Parts: sequence; structure tokens; C-alpha cells
Amino acid sequence: MDVAFAGLAFGLVGVAFTIVLLAGIVKGAVGFAMPLIMISGLGIFLDPQIVVAGIVLPILISNALQVLRAGPLEAWNAAREYRVYIGIVCVMILISAQFLTHIPTNAMFLVLGVPVVVLCLVQLLGLRLTIPPGRRGPFSILAGLISGTLGGLAGTWGPPTVLYLLALDTPKARQMAVQGVIYGLGSVALLAGHLQSGVLNRETAPFSAMLVIPALAGMWVGFKLQDRLDQERFRKVTLFVLVIAGLNLIRRGLMG
Repeated sequence: MDVAFAGLAFGLVGVAFTIVLLAGIVKGAVGFAMPLIMISGLGIFLDPQIVVAGIVLPILISNALQVLRAGPLEAWNAAREYRVYIGIVCVMILISAQFLTHIPTNAMFLVLGVPVVVLCLVQLLGLRLTIPPGRRGPFSILAGLISGTLGGLAGTWGPPTVLYLLALDTPKARQMAVQGVIYGLGSVALLAGHLQSGVLNRETAPFSAMLVIPALAGMWVGFKLQDRLDQERFRKVTLFVLVIAGLNLIRRGLMG
């Protein structure tokens, strides 16, 4: 396969596969962070728009697997309970995706890097937001707007979604199911949005399809880890790595 269309020298294909494999492992183990790892890692040596195009198919398929693993009944209940948030996220992904091609490269690195660092540090510091039951509606709208905008521009709506679910004291089993549904439907909206924006096209789609292979392999390993390891410790290590990667993206955005 000729990978020159993605801006990759042949020797970097293995590096890209390794990054996506790691992203799949983390996704399988903790239920999120695949787009963040792929964007942070691949963004070191690829154009941001190519990176965003590259993540579309891997996250679409990995999210479908996460939904299937939760089970259809649990997924349906999760979709009903969080329907307002899910609907807003999907709409905002479709809208904000149309602005991706109009953002300068340096600004794009900042759009990707700043949310990665801020949201990961918030979680690493153990700061916990609590949403009172009576104010769930307004906070669902606000969180959906933020998550969907980041999803369309940066291809990631995981961290704000996790923070939102934690603020609602969502039980662990339900949280995994909710994440699968939210990310699954959101990734469909992301696919539609970037087909419309032109970011995912006949030149970039093969690159995205190629990355599905290591993503699925990583998911399989991650599912095994989810059943055996301390997820909280594993998540904190992952967030620390993401902070470093996000700082590198900010550096590129500021220094060019």
C-alpha cells in the first residue's frame, strides 16, 4: 500500500501503528482516550487535518465494539437516560466539523493541545465536579455543546464526557455503557461531518482504514486489561502521558 498520500515515509508506518495500538489498548481498558492518544502521537509528524481524518474510522469501529460489549439492553437504557446530552453532542459535531478546514495549522495545534492538557490535569489533580439533580438539564446542554464542538474540530469528545459522567456520580458499569453509546453515535456524526467537510476523502480514507487494524488489536488487549487490572491507576498513567503529548502540541502551535 502506498502511504505517501498521508505524508508518511514508509519507516514511520510502524510508528503510526504503534501509536494506534497503544490508543486501542487504553480505549479497551478505560473506555476512552483513543482520539486523544492518536491526535497527540500522530500530530507530532502529520498535518492536523490528516490526523483528524485518520481517527474517524478507527474510533467508529472501536466505539461499535464498546457498545456491543456493554450489551444491547444496557446500551438502550443508557441512550434513553442521556438522550439530551447525546443529541447535542451529535449536532455540534456536525456543525463544528465544517470549520476545520478554515482554521490555520498553528491554531489547530492549539485547539488540539490545550483541551488535552487542561482536561487531563483536571482529572489528575482529582478535582471533582458535582451536578445537583435539579440542574442536570442545563449542565447537560452546556457539556454537550463543549463536547460536540471539540469533537468536530479535534475529533475528541471523550474527556469532557468522562468529567460530565463523573459529576453525575454515574456507576462504573453504566458509565462504560454510556461512554460506548455516546462515542458510538458521536463517531457516526463525526464521519458524516468530515465527509461533508472534505477532510475524509478518497485520499485520506485509505489511511484511516489502515489504522483500523492496530486499533482493533489494541482493543482486544485492552479488554483483557479491563477485566484484570486496576483501571484507576492505569487511567492516571495514561492521562500523564497525554499531558506530555498535549504540551508538545501546544509548543508546535505557539512556535510553528
